[in-house]
Parts: sequence; C-alpha cells; structure tokens
Amino acid sequence: MNVLRRGRSTLSKLGCVCSQSRFKSSKETAVSGKENTNSAVSSQEKTTIVDPCKDNPIFRTANIIASDLGEIKEKVLGKKPLSYRKEIFPHHCDILIIGGGVMGFSIAYWLQQRALDHLRIVVVEQDPTYQKSTSVLSVGGLRQQFSLKENIELSMASAEFMRNIKHHLGVEGADPPDICFNPCGYLFLASERGTHILQDNYNLQTSLGAKVELLSPEKLKEKFPFMNTDGVALGCHGLENEGWFDPWSLLSAFKRKAVALGTEVVNGKVTSFDFMNKSPIYNQYFAPGEYTHVEKANVKLEDGSVKSIKFSQLIVAAGCNTGEVGKLIGMGSGAGPLGAPIPIEPRKRYVFVMHCPDAPGLAMPFIIDPTGAYVRREGVGGQYLCGISPGDEEQEPCCDNMDVDYEFFENKLWPIIANRVPAFECAKVKTAWSGFYDFNSFDENAFIGPHPAFHNVHVVAGFSGHGIQQSPAVGRAMMEIIFDGEFRTIDLSRLGMERYLNNEPLYESNIV
Repeated sequence: MNVLRRGRSTLSKLGCVCSQSRFKSSKETAVSGKENTNSAVSSQEKTTIVDPCKDNPIFRTANIIASDLGEIKEKVLGKKPLSYRKEIFPHHCDILIIGGGVMGFSIAYWLQQRALDHLRIVVVEQDPTYQKSTSVLSVGGLRQQFSLKENIELSMASAEFMRNIKHHLGVEGADPPDICFNPCGYLFLASERGTHILQDNYNLQTSLGAKVELLSPEKLKEKFPFMNTDGVALGCHGLENEGWFDPWSLLSAFKRKAVALGTEVVNGKVTSFDFMNKSPIYNQYFAPGEYTHVEKANVKLEDGSVKSIKFSQLIVAAGCNTGEVGKLIGMGSGAGPLGAPIPIEPRKRYVFVMHCPDAPGLAMPFIIDPTGAYVRREGVGGQYLCGISPGDEEQEPCCDNMDVDYEFFENKLWPIIANRVPAFECAKVKTAWSGFYDFNSFDENAFIGPHPAFHNVHVVAGFSGHGIQQSPAVGRAMMEIIFDGEFRTIDLSRLGMERYLNNEPLYESNIV
C-alpha cells in the first residue's frame, strides 16, 4: 500500500492520474530456478495504471491538491502509530534476530538504516515486559578501560554514538532520545600484584586514543582525599568517554528507531528450528551432501499458538539465553563444530542501593576496587550503587529466581567498600535488585560473528557484563558482516567463535 501511495502521489504531481484511477497488482517472479540470495524479496509488486481521465485538467488539478493535502496532514499530525496498524505475522523474512534487548535492536537498527525498505527484518523477544532483561537490569556503565584492543575500540566508538544519539536515533514527530548520561571517570585500583597489568592496560588504552591517567597512591590521596589508599599501589582514572546512562532509555531509543525504519517485532519464544537435510550448500566442516541448513524458526506466541518464520540469515543475540537457543539449533549434539555447545549461561549478579548522606557525592569517581567490588553515585541525594561478583572459589547464586541475598552485602561487599571509602561505614541499604550476565564460561569475552557450522547463523553474546555499553558499535559491526562480509570499521575477527573451537581463549582482564 505504501508503494502504491508513493507512486500515486508522484504520478499525480505529473498530471498522470485522476481520482477515478484504478490499480491492478500482479506478481512478477524470477524466471531462474535458482534462489536469488542477493535479493531482499523473492517477488516484487508491479503496478498497472488504468487512467481514462488523464487528459482532463480538472481531475488532474484536484488530484494534485488532494495529494498535497495528504502530505501536509502527515507532516502536521504524523503517521498513524504502529498500534493502529493491522498486525500481520511475518511468516518469512530476510534476517531473523532472536533477542529484543539493546544488542538485538542495535543490530536491527544498523541493518535497517542501511537496507531501508529492501530487507525484511524481524526481532523475536520472549519477554516484552523486560522484567528479567539483562539490558534493563544493568547499571549502565560506560568505560574505555579494558585490556583488549577490540573492547577498547568498541567502547570508544559506542561513546561517540551516544554523544550523538539524538542525531542517530531521533524519530520524526517524537521527542529526541535522552539516555540521561552522567559523565564520571572510572577509577581502577590495583594492588602491588596487579600493577603491571594496570600499566600495560594504560599503555594500550592511550595508544588507541583513550583519555586516561595513571595515579600513584600519593596522587590518589591528593585527588580523592576521602579514599583510603591502603593496599593500593596504582590507579588508572578515566578522563573522557566514561560514566553511566539509563539502560531502559537506550533500549527504548534503539527499538523505537528500528521499528520506525521498518523492523517488525514478534513477542514470543523460539521453541525449535526446521532444517534442510543434505543441503547442496558447501561447508568446509562437512562432507558433500552432509551439511544441514537451518531455515525456519518455530515461535510460541503469547496466546499459546506456534507459528513459523522462514529466514535467510539468523542472528542469535539472546543474551544469557543464547546457549539454550544454540541447543535448539543442534550445537552441542552433533559432529565437528556442532559438537561444542555455545558456552554462554546466565550468572546472577546483585546490585545494592545504599543511602549515605556523608559520602563524597559528586567528587567520587566510579571506583573499581582491587577485589572487583564497585561503587558509584546514583543521583545527588546521597544514593550509591554497589556490587561485586563472587570469587572463583565461591558458589554462584541460583539463577532460578530473581531473589536478592542481603547477607551477601553484609558479609562480603560492605566491608570492602567501607574500607575503601570510610564514609560508607554509615551506609544503609535501601533496596536491591538482581540481574543476569550473559556469561561466557570459556574466556569471559564476547562472541561476535558467524558460527562456523552454518553459513547463515551468527552469534552475538557472551559479553559477561559489558555488552550494553558496546551495543552501538557491535550493531554496526554485525551490519558490516551481513552486508560486506567482513568487519570494516573495527576488526573483531579475534572475537569469532573459531577461537572457542580451536581452544584459543582471549581473556579480558578488566571484567567487573
């Protein structure tokens, strides 16, 4: 209908269509027996115009006026919101994205803004309320202080995107997006044992253009007099492109823009996949004729019905559920590269909200203690967020529920932060919540790119806590892989799943 409307409006201004014009649609399909994988659609609409009044100047004038009035109405009142449009289930698409968090909709946005109307992109999200979403339950930190080149560049590029988010994700007729960014440098503290790591990280970060400074214990005490520097041998403080933002606002902005560009959303859970056995497609890991091609996802909708979506490309960006989706595709139960399951699982993490009116407030950086504990300001009313991951020898919290263990704060976290900032001796916990990391048990680093066992399956998950801050740049990277067949802006080839299959871990030392 939009194609016909645009075509009619254009032709009207040329004086070629009258109010009595009739439109007939016919399908024009490809004559080749082979599927055209480079085409965004398998058939295209061809419009035939029957116009008995094209020579009547009165009809031509009336049509031009009607068309112009329609355009003025759309500009003033805006197009009808999506809720008014008839929902039609997308039984086929070009690209199916499983996971409607920030990562999924960032990928959808980048793909859609490049393809425009030429590709049909569908996002499937099983939790439209986002009550258990990794994206929404994040503390929203943004930092450039990592130990790997790829992570530093991803975060720096994402910071630049967020700085110009109103330009990138603005939607005509709607308020500009505001992610409530709070600039505040991270302060990583190292003991004597970790000094060389912090120094090496600093050298790499500055070589890539990051604005950070190294601080001796004396400089730390001078700059942050409220902090206890016992046990600290060195600190690294971010001067630019660091702080935190509102995760919900970033998710909403990506989703709104992607949908405005044409992305379709299905609320449901993928329960299984359909395959093409003995596919003629060549895959280096399989003998001729033994490659199995995944081509269809079966989705259980909110009303209990199950419908299928046939796709050309599949992107699994399901966060902590990515490992489970991989099992549905057959990863972990087959031969060759299919024998290895995706090593991504949920890990529960607690976030505690303290009230401490005597704490340093605006003067306090985002502190990362040598133990891994973190604490940052939340607003200006004496509220602070804090948390810590369990140690290697400690038991992980149960992921079957969203319960918070307040004894974890009393026994493990509070003594650490009260020692580092003595003002927190008087802190009182006001509330807390739990969320899930999409934890990569292989090397705590992300998988970004194609899965070697399939020509049309991509995995984007396993960030282990820093995915939301890198989502803008990762979305662009996936767009480059899909359209260009390679990473062009930032080389992320080391983050592919081949390292897992080859047992070559790529560790990130700055995991919070």
